[in-house]
Amino acid sequence: MPSSLCGITVDPALVKAALPGGDSLTSATVKPNGGTVRCNLSVDGKEALSLAHTWWTQGQTTATVAQGYADTDDGTLSDDLRFVHTGKAGVGKTVSSCKVSRQPDQDLYTVVQTRDSGVDDPDAIEKLLIAYTKAVEGSAACR
Repeated sequence: MPSSLCGITVDPALVKAALPGGDSLTSATVKPNGGTVRCNLSVDGKEALSLAHTWWTQGQTTATVAQGYADTDDGTLSDDLRFVHTGKAGVGKTVSSCKVSRQPDQDLYTVVQTRDSGVDDPDAIEKLLIAYTKAVEGSAACR
């Protein structure tokens, strides 16, 4: 289990808890547009988990952004309104100081999504989402 996922350092135990069992793990970085970086993890050749950070227009709420991602419907919203998650996916908002000149009027969000892996664990998704969001906040993505 790697400690760095496409350049973002995350506790391997938190990642493992959101993955199905298997023999091999591979990761691939995908940049589907100018503001999104996605790290897709595959177990035994089958995509199992996706971690992403993506820029959204300023003024959105985490609940609104979550509507753009599968498996976040009726998710649990954190007390500070920064995170929403289910047992299969979650969306987090980075701190307001996370700003870069190339995305001037946008906020950075993180997304964790399982991919038909049979994993449905709200606790594991919440812990991974919060840790991943904090890791992104401390990375080059926020500077």
